[in-house]
Amino acid sequence: MDFSYTSEEEQFRHEVRSWLEANVPTDLRAGRDDDLSVDERWERRKDWHKTLHAGGWIGLWWPQEYGGRGASVSEQAIFNEELARAQVPGGINMSGVTMLGPTLMHWGTEEQKQRFLPTILPAEDLWCQGYSEPGSGSDLASLQTRAVEDGDHFVVNGQKVWTSWAQHSDWCFLLVRTDPDAPKHNGISYLLVDMRSPGITVRPLVQMNGDAEFNEVFFEDVRVPKENLVGEKNRGWMVAITTLMFERVATSSYYRVETLLPQLHDLAHRLERDGKPAGENAAVRQQLAQFAIEAAAIKYNELRRLTRQIKGQPPGPEGSFAKITSTELNLRVANFAMELLGPYSTLAKDSPFAIDQARWSYRALSARSGTIAAGTNEILRGVIGERVLKLPKSR
Repeated sequence: MDFSYTSEEEQFRHEVRSWLEANVPTDLRAGRDDDLSVDERWERRKDWHKTLHAGGWIGLWWPQEYGGRGASVSEQAIFNEELARAQVPGGINMSGVTMLGPTLMHWGTEEQKQRFLPTILPAEDLWCQGYSEPGSGSDLASLQTRAVEDGDHFVVNGQKVWTSWAQHSDWCFLLVRTDPDAPKHNGISYLLVDMRSPGITVRPLVQMNGDAEFNEVFFEDVRVPKENLVGEKNRGWMVAITTLMFERVATSSYYRVETLLPQLHDLAHRLERDGKPAGENAAVRQQLAQFAIEAAAIKYNELRRLTRQIKGQPPGPEGSFAKITSTELNLRVANFAMELLGPYSTLAKDSPFAIDQARWSYRALSARSGTIAAGTNEILRGVIGERVLKLPKSR
């Protein structure tokens, strides 16, 4: 198999790299915006999103008719690689760009595409995902948020939880139960809900890293026009699965360990162990090498996924595998940094002796969430075991 890029693709890489070098703010490189409060970070990344969009880099693989460049799968991969190389984040509104947008292109009516797609890439409308509930996380199909028909509307009542960035969102793609008597994977519908509708209450949840990225969202007699139903009533599970497949691919891309490994190497060479830089210690060097090996393995698995896309096939099990491996490697990298820091790992941000503004402890506290989002890693292991390896179902 030939993993090399064509001359045209290498020219595209040069274009991306040159643009990033000229436009990336210094305070966004190498995770420096982790030092900001969650609201300050949101505003900073919103500005960065606008810059990326003006450069034509947000959703560049979207068809040109919807505001993208119609870029190839390989060009999108190159762009992600260069973002990682520059150690900078992507934009905001990823629930819209990487999840809802592709889902609407596949399942939406022409009217829905014309109405909703144009405002996603420029982040004029920000989207959140209304899936998980207090009693329906990994077993998503057991959700209980109800929607009852009333004339030209659905009336929604229920609660969602772990809704990322709901406090900043204009719209929500929402799973509701429209037939309570149907088997649980049936009787579910997929609605697009204006977050400014009367009856919606958003309550931020403070996480152990101090951020309030996740939220509880309550729906009380919220009226949603029937024209905002995506796909068929009571058959929204297939629409939801389409969104989840794109989410798992996006999640694995978000936790690109390549952005952390150079910073971890730098940290190891600034800290001392036995009177020498920790990076010269044999055990530390071996662990750093192991991380690099695993990151390379994840990269080649991603190339398998890209091959499927190049052939016009939908996302396959590679996305679930990549999500598991990338989030768990991200967690182990952050935890190893804490081991290197030793007692310094307990110091809070702005402490006079904190190293790197305590951003490694922030990352370690944040990393666990990645193993839970987009389907817990335990559930995804079951999916891979049953559907790919054809192992018997666990009882």
